[in-house]
Amino acid sequence: MVKIRLKRLGAKKRPSYRIVVMNEREKRDGKTIAEIGFYNPIEKKNFVDVEKANEWIKKGAQPTERVEKLLASAQKEKGGSTE
Repeated sequence: MVKIRLKRLGAKKRPSYRIVVMNEREKRDGKTIAEIGFYNPIEKKNFVDVEKANEWIKKGAQPTERVEKLLASAQKEKGGSTE
């Protein structure tokens, strides 16, 4: 199954994440299919390409709980409707 989830980057105790599309059997930092955004909890910055995310969801990708929240906030900022 294909998932939309977070891939950890950054230094020790200074995490930064990429929002990626990958097979659920891959390791957390393994091979990705596509990168659709980033999330930095320290600086409270995030960017999600909502259009690409919606395309992957239509293809059957399942977002994780945290990614769903990030998508919802990105759609609210953009002014789009929540699907």
